[in-house]
This record gives sequence, C-alpha cells and structure tokens, in this order.
Amino acid sequence: MKPFTLLIQDATHVERFDDVGHLIGWDDSGAFGLLAGHERFMTILSWGLARFQTMDEHWQFLALPGGLLYVRQNLVTISTRRFFRDDDVDRISRRLEDELSVEEEGLRAIKESLSRLEEEMFKRFWQMGRGEWAS
Repeated sequence: MKPFTLLIQDATHVERFDDVGHLIGWDDSGAFGLLAGHERFMTILSWGLARFQTMDEHWQFLALPGGLLYVRQNLVTISTRRFFRDDDVDRISRRLEDELSVEEEGLRAIKESLSRLEEEMFKRFWQMGRGEWAS
C-alpha cells in the first residue's frame, strides 16, 4: 500500500503526516474512506471523530467541529476551526464531550443575552409609541 500526506490545519496550528495509509471520515452522506492515489475530491466533514492510520498501522483519532476535506495529488488537507488529535479514542471522546459542553454553555449564555436585549428593545419601542420615553 502506498502512503499519502495528511495536512490538518486549524486557526492556531498545522500538523503534517507523510506516511498515512488510509483515512476514515464522516460527511452528510455517511462514512467514507480514502487511500493513496484517490482522485480529486472535496467534502464538508461532519462534527465528530475521524481517524487515520499510518503505514506502521498506528491509529490516530481526530475530534473536530466539522471542516473541509480536500484531496489533490496524494495530499489530503483538512481545514477546521479547531481539532484535537490523540491515539486513545476514549480520551479524545471525553475531551470532545467536554468541549461540546463548554460550547453549548457559551451558546446558551449568548441566547439569554440576546433574549434580554430583545425584550428591552420591545419595551422601549412600546414606551416610545406611548410617548413615555424620550432621548
């Protein structure tokens, strides 16, 4: 089996692996696999885990919030907001769950803030319509 190069990049760092035997990822159509020599290909990765195996049969797992996968001339590039890589699937799964919890809490706080802002704006518009609010 021939190897291919995998380049994984996010907003803060890039990792390169020159000895990848195959990669398994997920997109909206389901799971897919890539081997060396794959023709040009592009897809949007789903949120979750992907994995790749180096030529020495060592598995690496990637946790990512989706991203773009592009294959061209035996180079597979994954571009994402952020990613975590680990060779222990349990450890990376826990980290992914922890990150998701933090992200969900942040989104909940933003939604609450927007809701309060919206309520205040409606209140002020109502007061302006009644002539109670000026400035």
